[in-house]
Amino acid sequence: MTTATTTTASPVPLIRWFISSATLTVPQAAGPVAFALIALALTGDTSGGAGMILAMTLAQVAGAIPITRAGRGLPPAIFLRLLVLFRTVALGTVALLAHYSAPFIWLVVFSALAGAVNGAAFGYLRTILNQLTPPTKLPRALGIAATLNEVTFVLAPVAASGLGTLSPVLAVLVIAALGAIPALLVPTVISTPSEEVHRADTSVISPAILLWLACAAAGSSTVAALEIGAVALALHFGYAPALAILFTVPLCIASVAGGIWVSVRNRMGSRRAVLIQLMIMTAGAMLAAAQISMAATVLGAVLVGAVLAPLGTHYSLALDSLAPPEKRPEVFALLRTANATGIILASAVMTAVSLATALIVVSSLMVAVVIVVAIASRRRSTG
Repeated sequence: MTTATTTTASPVPLIRWFISSATLTVPQAAGPVAFALIALALTGDTSGGAGMILAMTLAQVAGAIPITRAGRGLPPAIFLRLLVLFRTVALGTVALLAHYSAPFIWLVVFSALAGAVNGAAFGYLRTILNQLTPPTKLPRALGIAATLNEVTFVLAPVAASGLGTLSPVLAVLVIAALGAIPALLVPTVISTPSEEVHRADTSVISPAILLWLACAAAGSSTVAALEIGAVALALHFGYAPALAILFTVPLCIASVAGGIWVSVRNRMGSRRAVLIQLMIMTAGAMLAAAQISMAATVLGAVLVGAVLAPLGTHYSLALDSLAPPEKRPEVFALLRTANATGIILASAVMTAVSLATALIVVSSLMVAVVIVVAIASRRRSTG
């Protein structure tokens, strides 16, 4: 690993970082729609697209730590560019294989290769932010990044759907191109070799780090259950499938509002505030699980979305303070992996049981993390 101490008065590097952060997630945001359209064109069934996304997500989980550690000897920006370029080539290969109607299994394989670097890329990108902004402004920067991330997840699927109606292959190519932007824009930070790169590998997991990773996974599973189950919720209340946006759009709008609040506040929340936010998310999940009425379920989605950015910012800042400097890319990669694990968990549960039961399961996970955080906070205050 390398340690860097770059500070600049110019806002340009930070703006470039924000753009890089917003575009890094384009393949993950637009992938479900684009891959479904690719699968439909090649096989006549959209389920293959879900298989490509599953392969991409599982590969991200598997590759997060080993790929992150592989870049220790390089400056963070250089290794990030290499990871992004690798992903771009893999996605371009997916488009090429689809164009020539190659066996579908090869599309799944190259989707996995593209996804394998996602966790490590996020880890290094997040590490670079520490060198572009002072600690006092880090919450604001993370709040802005969270807001832009939500905008990406709202707009990217819409763009993929529009381009996919013209050509599914074109949609994947555009996704690959937009996802490559960080390789062009990510700021280069001045770094010096650290003796830590020569030390033996040790586990980055501590009880404190594990606590926030578990919270991130539980929250991610809650959001994923609501987004994946949005169509089923619309049908449950007697609406057309297209009106699933009645649940997803309020969730995203609330999340954007939460990101703006974090940016304006520019302060790390206290343990008590985080506990309250976790309780709000739990209440939202339970309200959605109850399916009392359309309005109550939408309110549940809004409650979940409203605290998404504040909680995500707290997790990032907490892990930043807990991780040794030379281990930060790995810890941030684990944070992204925890989010991916939550999505996998929600998807698996919803595949096995009904939507109502799945929402009860994710609500139970949120109750569990609330209890654990409450106990940890109590021990900390009395210790």
